[in-house]
Amino acid sequence: MASKNYQPDPKNMPKNHGGHPSGPGSHGYRKPKNAKKSLKRLGFYIGKSKGKLTLVFILMAISSVAMLAASYFLKPLINNYILPGDFAGLARALAVLTVIVVVGALASYLQNKLMIGIAQRTTNTIRKDLFAKMQTLPLKYFDTHTHGELMSRYTNDMDNIYMALEQSLVQLLSSAVLFVGTVVLMIVLSPLLFLITAIILAVMMLISKKLGGKSRTHFGQQQKNLGILNGFIEESIEGIKEVKVFNHEQQMKDEFYELNRNYRDASIKASIYAGVIMPIMNNLNNVSYAATAVFGGVLTVMGRFDIGSLAAFLQFSRQAGQPINQITAQLNNVFAALAGAERIFEVMDEDSEIDLGQVRLIELGDQQQERSWAWSDGQTQTPLLGDVRFNSVNFSYNGEVQVLKDISLFAKPGQKIAFVGSTGAGKTTITNLLNRFYEIQEGQITYDGIDIKQIKKDDLRHSLGMVLQDTHLFTDTVMGNIRYGRLDATDEDCIVAAKASGADGFIRRLPQGYQTILRGDGANLSQGQRQLLAIARVYVSDPPVMVLDEATSSIDTRTEHLIERGMDGLMEGRTVFVIAHRLSTIRNAKAILVLEHGQIIERGNHQELLNQQGRYYQLYTGQHELE
Repeated sequence: MASKNYQPDPKNMPKNHGGHPSGPGSHGYRKPKNAKKSLKRLGFYIGKSKGKLTLVFILMAISSVAMLAASYFLKPLINNYILPGDFAGLARALAVLTVIVVVGALASYLQNKLMIGIAQRTTNTIRKDLFAKMQTLPLKYFDTHTHGELMSRYTNDMDNIYMALEQSLVQLLSSAVLFVGTVVLMIVLSPLLFLITAIILAVMMLISKKLGGKSRTHFGQQQKNLGILNGFIEESIEGIKEVKVFNHEQQMKDEFYELNRNYRDASIKASIYAGVIMPIMNNLNNVSYAATAVFGGVLTVMGRFDIGSLAAFLQFSRQAGQPINQITAQLNNVFAALAGAERIFEVMDEDSEIDLGQVRLIELGDQQQERSWAWSDGQTQTPLLGDVRFNSVNFSYNGEVQVLKDISLFAKPGQKIAFVGSTGAGKTTITNLLNRFYEIQEGQITYDGIDIKQIKKDDLRHSLGMVLQDTHLFTDTVMGNIRYGRLDATDEDCIVAAKASGADGFIRRLPQGYQTILRGDGANLSQGQRQLLAIARVYVSDPPVMVLDEATSSIDTRTEHLIERGMDGLMEGRTVFVIAHRLSTIRNAKAILVLEHGQIIERGNHQELLNQQGRYYQLYTGQHELE
């Protein structure tokens, strides 16, 4: 169940890299801190469609000029044709006006069509760059951010950018052109009447600025609360079994109602400020129109203004407030998009996983029907044997609490090393460090005599096969999920791996056998079946070194015995690290290390540890249970 306050502390790192804190972290949706910087970076992506964007601006200018020309056309239409009674000339003038309107409408249609394509391509590129960046981030980043909060970058934030590009960008520029053009033509028609309009326009702009600022603030809070709500919903669905097992439905509903209420309250405030802008602006626009009509009528009666000019001026007076209204409305979308862009660029600006390693893993080919590898620094080659050593390793996730203290151990090629200890003792952390998911603060870890910091991370991890307690299956066929361990594996290789792991039997009973599509992380399979597929996945990868983290914890004893021979065959000649609660599964380990509070308190083989009659003896005889 999520905590009541639902605000995680990024400093509190989980002891298992597979977990994640509850809550969206400190990266909630908000008003952008640096709108100019975000706008500049967005401009870089938009600039990739420079040619089409230039055409959009040209079409926008044509559309705006056509609209202004149509309004100004009232002056000659009335003065030159209607009042003199020149109906033939009026017909010709109306034909010209029709052409102007049609050209403007066509230009507007084409600009909108082009802008949709530009917006789609731009957000598509940003989305690809964001996803590519996430693949380079260290595991620590995902340990401190919930799935829902990260997904909001791809959904809410990306949608806001798309809407701003598709609608707001051109609308803002078009409104600005129309406003400037309207003001210029009003001054040309009557500087005196324009003073009346200018006073009310100034009031409208002031009110727009004040209300717009309030609206942006509350919209930012609304989106922040939405991010928190999404993170809570994602976590609740993920842990729905635990919620039902512990009868926490009411508590979850209460917390959801509270978070939903916070989102609703922020939305109401944002909508109120956004909603009152248009009525206020329209009423002020009506006041401006009425005042202009009165004074313009007086000037016309006095003979200081002609009827055609008055009609055109009144039309511009009606239009003058519209660009301000549109700019105010679109600015909210723009600021929402910039806030979203800032959140996306925050992820892109995160430090990628550092990899200064130069040593690469090369495959030497099959030797006596067995794959063999070597480490290469470009000049010399070192055979990959699987000799792993920890030398006085100290490690802390947050720099404050020591998780591992002075850990020294070795695993010679082909040896099976087992870790036993209570939850939080540091067993899984050791395997995380071996994979370089995290970097140690002190000490050294060597692999065949090479400091693992000198080995390229991709190559290091390629040499390690891991079966985790928490198995993840992808939306793909059973065959595809097994092949995930080695993409160039044949169907026959995958079937051999499934048979060796004990998964072949239940796979063949599935509706489409190996071609059955798995969805929802293999929701239609039991936990034990999912774990058997994970073992088959590692089996097909044929790694030189294996890490089994509670690999058979969800498999019944009978099934465990069935796959023991296959697992023994897989582990033969390989260095294997095993974390297990079932002590019966590690009796044949070359060395068993008992950990407590990040320290090794006992080491030896099964019989030696029993003879010591220490913690392992107590665990094995049932005098003490693992927590």
